[in-house]
Amino acid sequence: MRRDLPALLARHWTQLALLLLGVLAPLLLVADLTEDVFRGGGFPWDQGLLNWYAAHRTPGLTAAARALALIGGVRVLPLVTAAIGLALYRFGTRAHTWFLVAAVGGATLLNVLAKLVFQRPRPDQLLAVLAEPGYSFPSGHAMANMALGVAVALIFSRSRSWPLAVLGVLWGLAVGISRNYLGVHYPTDVLAGFATSTAWVTGLYLILSRRWRRLKKTPQVTAPPGELDHDGRGVTGA
Repeated sequence: MRRDLPALLARHWTQLALLLLGVLAPLLLVADLTEDVFRGGGFPWDQGLLNWYAAHRTPGLTAAARALALIGGVRVLPLVTAAIGLALYRFGTRAHTWFLVAAVGGATLLNVLAKLVFQRPRPDQLLAVLAEPGYSFPSGHAMANMALGVAVALIFSRSRSWPLAVLGVLWGLAVGISRNYLGVHYPTDVLAGFATSTAWVTGLYLILSRRWRRLKKTPQVTAPPGELDHDGRGVTGA
């Protein structure tokens, strides 16, 4: 058994790395942030960073942050997700499409539930550029857009399309940081959103890729989509 362990680790090192770095580590971060925020009273740098952003705002940066808030919000992000999903459906497999939709949709649902549980008030609106309704922890924009970014990264990271993977993660980071810049979320709200989405999407990927082996491969042009087989390939009916 001990002799087989190195070979087993060598065969499955990617899955183990994703489990440790993509699921367990983010969950530990979320647990630590949650305990410090709701039991320890939070971090002094939470408000300090918001004050720094407020003191360094410019018209150009504010316009860019507003644009990110619009595109990454509940009105536009579903359309962006649908467009990417349709592209994956056309040039990839149904497995990639369903994974993307489940990743973003699941992160959104988790965010709604978490906000109802924690009910953290938003930062002082006197320093905010926008007036946002609802609770603050964790950030919904950060969770949904990082879910999209991590899903895109997992889909495209194993090919020459890896710049798309980097772009996906950068998009999620940019939207999350813009929430701090606009003063509508504490930095800990955004960090918790990032970590929660990373754990959710990575865990979902590890589970679904066991059922749909095609999910581990970069999307490519396939036959017209039909029923989904065990490899996640589209097969047409008779």
